[in-house]
Amino acid sequence: MQHNKTIAEPAPGNGRTDPAGCDPASPLARAFRHWQADGRAGRSTPIAEDPATRALFALATRAAQTGTTILITGPSGTGKEVMARHIHAASPRAAGPFIALNCAALPEAMLEALLFGHERGAFTGAQGSAPGLFRAASGGTLFLDELGELPLSLQSKLLRAVEQREVLPLGATAPVAIDARILAATNRDLPADVAAGRFRADLYWRLAVFPIALPPLAGRPMDILPLAAALLARIGAHDAVLTETALSRLQHHPWPGNVRELANVLERARILAGDAPIDTAHIQFDSLHNPSEPRGAELADPPSITLPATRRSSEAEAIRMALAQSGGQKATAARHLGISERTLRYKLAAMAGRSRTTRTGHQGAPAGMPLPGTLLQ
Repeated sequence: MQHNKTIAEPAPGNGRTDPAGCDPASPLARAFRHWQADGRAGRSTPIAEDPATRALFALATRAAQTGTTILITGPSGTGKEVMARHIHAASPRAAGPFIALNCAALPEAMLEALLFGHERGAFTGAQGSAPGLFRAASGGTLFLDELGELPLSLQSKLLRAVEQREVLPLGATAPVAIDARILAATNRDLPADVAAGRFRADLYWRLAVFPIALPPLAGRPMDILPLAAALLARIGAHDAVLTETALSRLQHHPWPGNVRELANVLERARILAGDAPIDTAHIQFDSLHNPSEPRGAELADPPSITLPATRRSSEAEAIRMALAQSGGQKATAARHLGISERTLRYKLAAMAGRSRTTRTGHQGAPAGMPLPGTLLQ
């Protein structure tokens, strides 16, 4: 099984202008040029060309007008934060702050202080008080991403914040009222976690007042090419030309990695093609989700992979192998590696070279971020 796929240099002549492959009058080419022009015009609304996506955003817009707590679910990379930003922008709180927190990115003690705030001297190093994100989001929206990773000890405090609209900062003796709308998102099966005792049932029912389930990218195929046009524009390839066969290949790939995989494939293709049109030879998919390879339960007897047993190879390679064998399931991969799922997430964040912690912003996007709701990713 190959896990580190080497990028192949296309053979000479591949990707060059082909009158048949680059027919500007073809339906796909015409549609793609339209979406490119739409992006150049400064589109700031979510990309929703597929009927399923349009229906979801229409439903979300209606829910945004209320103060209802919304739980957004879906596989990783399907656009949960984009949906949350859309709900905020369509709500009466649009002029207030939008604050996003990845609940899996911080240790438990730091997460508690960051969410609920603390008083001076509440813990070692607390030289002053801090309001916490619930109060920082006053008049706006607090988005809790990867909520399923929240430790049980903090779930009870979150339940009180949702139900009573107040928080008790660390070191404080009296609760403080809050005025922030709470949106939550997860890629986990929370009902299964409730049944297994990993997530509080009362908190689940309180958060899932209005659930919105985002389908994988393959389940909304009419979004693929508009997203491709927008993602190419993001890397400066506003006028990139894709052959008819390249566009068709993008449209028919299953995209197990969803929009993040699409972004990777397009950036790679842009580098390989250079100034030439992007052709099928430049569209190279990741081997991690190679459909020809057995995944997850299809493995008859997956070998045990633990970090101590892989000292001769890199830790990163061991993690990639475990994820490939488990079909991308982090809990199963962590068990094979002999570490906790939370530790695995920290290591994956380190491998990615970044840690998604706290991003704050108002109706406009923070510096370096796309406009709210611009891309499903």
